[in-house]
Amino acid sequence: MTTESAAVSSENVRPKAPKPPARPVERIVHGAVLRDDYAWLRAENWKEVLRDPDTLPPAIARHLRAENSYCRKLMEPTRELQRDLIKEMRGRIKEDDSSVPEPDGPFLYYTRYRKGGEHPLVCRRPRDAQPGRSGRAGEQVLLDADALSKGKDYFDLGDAEHSPDHTLLAWSSDEAGSELHGIRVRNLATGQDLDDRVEDSTGEIVWARDSRAFAYVRLDADHRPSCVYLHRLGTSQTEDVLLHEEADAGMFVDIDQTQSGRFLLISIGDHETSEIRLLDLAAAETEPRLVAPRQVGRQYRVEHHGDELIILTNADEAEDFKIVRAPLDNPAPAQWIDLVPHRGGRLILSHLCLQGRLIRLEREDGLPRIVIHDLASGEERSIAFDEEAYGLGLDAGYEFETQTLRFIYASMARPAETFDYDMATGERVLLKRQEVPSGHDTAAYRVRRIFATAPDGQQVPVSLLHRADTPLDGSAPCLLYGYGAYGSAMSASFRIRPLSLVDRGFVYAIAHVRGGTDKGWRWYLDGKKDKKTNSFTDFIAAAGELVARRFCAAGRIVAHGGSAGGMLMGAVANMAPQLFAGIVADVPFVDVLNTILDDTLPLTPPEWPEWGDPIRDPGAFATIRSYSPYDNVSPQAYPPILALAGLTDPRVTYWEPAKWVARLRATMTGGGPIMLHTNMEAGHGGSAGRFDSLKETALSYAFAIRAVGEAWPEATLHPPGRSA
Repeated sequence: MTTESAAVSSENVRPKAPKPPARPVERIVHGAVLRDDYAWLRAENWKEVLRDPDTLPPAIARHLRAENSYCRKLMEPTRELQRDLIKEMRGRIKEDDSSVPEPDGPFLYYTRYRKGGEHPLVCRRPRDAQPGRSGRAGEQVLLDADALSKGKDYFDLGDAEHSPDHTLLAWSSDEAGSELHGIRVRNLATGQDLDDRVEDSTGEIVWARDSRAFAYVRLDADHRPSCVYLHRLGTSQTEDVLLHEEADAGMFVDIDQTQSGRFLLISIGDHETSEIRLLDLAAAETEPRLVAPRQVGRQYRVEHHGDELIILTNADEAEDFKIVRAPLDNPAPAQWIDLVPHRGGRLILSHLCLQGRLIRLEREDGLPRIVIHDLASGEERSIAFDEEAYGLGLDAGYEFETQTLRFIYASMARPAETFDYDMATGERVLLKRQEVPSGHDTAAYRVRRIFATAPDGQQVPVSLLHRADTPLDGSAPCLLYGYGAYGSAMSASFRIRPLSLVDRGFVYAIAHVRGGTDKGWRWYLDGKKDKKTNSFTDFIAAAGELVARRFCAAGRIVAHGGSAGGMLMGAVANMAPQLFAGIVADVPFVDVLNTILDDTLPLTPPEWPEWGDPIRDPGAFATIRSYSPYDNVSPQAYPPILALAGLTDPRVTYWEPAKWVARLRATMTGGGPIMLHTNMEAGHGGSAGRFDSLKETALSYAFAIRAVGEAWPEATLHPPGRSA
């Protein structure tokens, strides 16, 4: 073969990025012209696609498959690396793992996995049974999700709730990734499901006390959870009793029950306002009773104890929340009396009532602790730890009349430990330490917390994990993760997957940017609406601090975020592309302006309190337009980007990353490559199986490793001036 023919052959096998045609659509909003070249990628029948992915229009399906093919070819050199990563991550998972059994009356309930199993088995055994060698003497398998998933492209077990009389199990599942759950009821004596079928639910289930009915939330035609129904066994879903119907499209509805088991909680709310209605589960067909009417900006959550309600709220300017008590027969706000007063800087995250005690989880100075409050004496006892960064969580269990509190502790280097804590004596018993079958030496790692100075002077916490032998001279690569929305804090807890990067010399870092509540409620308020850009500049400041302290170097950082954190990725790609060796954007919310302008999408009306309402507010429109990643792609060089999407995702629709990738390629003047991989059989959470999901992580991590290592093939890059 001649040199010329060899070159031609080589050129023929080089992957070429898909070029979707530009079909401009223009509209005028608040006097501004909005042009969208790729609006056609949104299927007109997108609601139908959520139920049946095969109904996706052929042209769109072809384009998404072409993108997948391009991504696959470009990542082909990392195939062995991806296999190694999957093997490593799987090696850290105990294949026959099981949860710590939860006592409830005569039984202990738990889930476990069989070796090689993707999905859990829901089990119970008699409370007084001797454990036996396997620890499962007298075990009854109530539900085998592995068996239920056979022959299905997608299966995700939702809720699984046993009835109060322990004779039935109501369970829900999603079989498309679109978060449309069906509910079935299993007779635990026969192992057979009853004829009852409830469709289009959120998957949440709360039983009535007579064990003959259960409450659930149904999604409406716009995929919004808006109605609460009571289903009585042996009847058709068409006969279900409507308990609450929410007329405001900006409010979502969900259900839970008090720890006492007495009341159904119907919670109605958005990101800044809440309203709760109580229903006595012993009289489930009565009308729910309002606790406190919705008032814009007021939030509250309810627990029950005796003849009182114990309420967590931000009422009366309690920005970081307080806890009040109110009489059960008249719980109006005028009757609220402070039980745990507000203290600025101490954010109360959640609360729980057990017989005689109030337990609260709170965060101060960025670190969590559990506080046990004796309701009779007022005495308090705390549970906290000394590490620089760690995670702490409560496990409420099933019982109310108990002296035992269960909690879970972990740090970025220390696997999760589950404890039972005797609230009378203060004794704690270790029940389980997360096993890492392939081995894990906590002493081989270092956990750090540093602070980065944001442009306005705020101190942004950054949690770090690295091996003790990693050189901190600027040569190490770094994966920097961020989210920053809805008040969600990023826990510095143990994660097995990033260890595959850390063991390869990466520094793994979490930037606790504004938009979360990592430093209190004000930290959240300073990262939403007209202050949203603080989330982006905080992340950039965190990256800069990592460089300044020589944990890594500019151009050696891979940024990673998903969903609303994917918006963060899109924004920092536009604002500071030179800082990053690569960007991984999972189901990224990047087409913010178009999405928040469309009130027919499931999440849009409830999102206005978070981002602003650009339909009615020109100021909100201008703000969102100024940072929306899709609308701010500019002719500059971009780092390599990997975007991951889910076809049946109702939260961040598949066309957002598809449009973003198309516009990036058409506009950028250099850099790249830009890749998109769409899971054609899953939604927002990706693959549901515990091992199947490792494939997506391996793809992301292989991308990160390659981004800081070998150069990408020249033919994949986008040269200056190239456009679609």
